[in-house]
Amino acid sequence: MNRPRSLLHRSLAVALFAAAGAVLAQNAAPPPPQLEPLPEIPPPPELAGDPELGPQVTITRKDGETVEEARVNGRVVWIKVTPRHGRSYFLVPDGGGAMFVRRDSLDSGLKVPLWLLLEF
Repeated sequence: MNRPRSLLHRSLAVALFAAAGAVLAQNAAPPPPQLEPLPEIPPPPELAGDPELGPQVTITRKDGETVEEARVNGRVVWIKVTPRHGRSYFLVPDGGGAMFVRRDSLDSGLKVPLWLLLEF
């Protein structure tokens, strides 16, 4: 009695799988349409920017010292001084623009603390 039931179950399982396969075959997506290549993208137009917007750098050399001065719209943005001997430094105008502040670099000003641990 167990045997006919297992045979019936197997027959039903095979029939269900066959029916599911037929349904899936009918619901299969149609092939995608033929794709056409896109036209070539033209290069971007030349940026004819105003030369006054970019910094104008003037380089002066005198007695082994180099001074680079950057101006935007006629106002001094920074001055880089490279002495004959030693490290270069920057002169940046303060808020009012009347005086210059000396800086070793044009970084944001964040300084990481450095501690002396051992000295020989």
